[in-house]
Amino acid sequence: MAAYLVRRFSLMILTLFGISVIVFVLLRLVPGNIADILFDAAGLINPAEKAQLERELGLDRPIPVQYADWMGGLLQGDLGYSYKSERRAVQEIAPRIPVTAKLAALALAFSILIGVPLGVVSAVRQDTILDYFLRVLSLSGLSMPAFWLGLLILMGFVAQFGDIPIYSEEPQSFWRSLLLYSVPAAAVGFRSSALVMRLTRSSMLEVLRQDYVRTARSKGASERSVNYHHALRNALLPVVTVIGIEAAFLVGGLIVTETVFNIPGIARYLVEALRWRDYPIVQTLVMFIALVVVVVNFLVDLLYAALDPRIKYAE
Repeated sequence: MAAYLVRRFSLMILTLFGISVIVFVLLRLVPGNIADILFDAAGLINPAEKAQLERELGLDRPIPVQYADWMGGLLQGDLGYSYKSERRAVQEIAPRIPVTAKLAALALAFSILIGVPLGVVSAVRQDTILDYFLRVLSLSGLSMPAFWLGLLILMGFVAQFGDIPIYSEEPQSFWRSLLLYSVPAAAVGFRSSALVMRLTRSSMLEVLRQDYVRTARSKGASERSVNYHHALRNALLPVVTVIGIEAAFLVGGLIVTETVFNIPGIARYLVEALRWRDYPIVQTLVMFIALVVVVVNFLVDLLYAALDPRIKYAE
């Protein structure tokens, strides 16, 4: 197990290094930098002033030199400065991480607490009216874009309460914060819960047809024990994978939802930074999202071993 952890950790480092190179190079291959954008917006065409700005930002140096400087600062905890605001990148990004984390955590909790139980019920009550209803509900969740559902929720709030539940400032009370984030989290989590529900249902149906389940029934085990003790634990293995993927997606995939509900999270800020070619901000945000993805995948692998003791990693 120790050898596996070392190899897995080494693979994580290699993955992050590869992502850093790809992101750094691709950003500079895209036509235009912040100097071009600023001068075009101001209507200025003085090449000398533009070249001076590029020298001040270090954009005139070779790409390998820029990458080495960035990595050296990153290893020392220096994330650089925002080209647009001229503030430290960590000061711009740090306040936005808890906002996105709250929204992603609530959306993930919604998808798990709704999707897994309903998927189990749908499998246990296969081909009943309840099963058909849940299957239609899950298909509607997969077919409905989160931003469209969010707009419907906003219009519903306006029609019923005369108010729009969008972000204006960080709430001070826990319950106010929970209410504010629950609405967009439900809009995002509805699709995720539909995916989790369908996968849980199909996985449960496959497990319920296994021989050991029939043996448990033949020995007189109750349906509750068979469904929840014998079948559900093994059926959760593919569900855990999807939940891990959804958790990683929710960190950086909330761009439209954060825009619709006016939430100042990292996904929305990443789009703004891309528009301004704010390289330090974009690079830091992409690396943060990549770090979350690889860590979540690593935790999913460890959870596999906890859920299924038959899984043995080669030493």
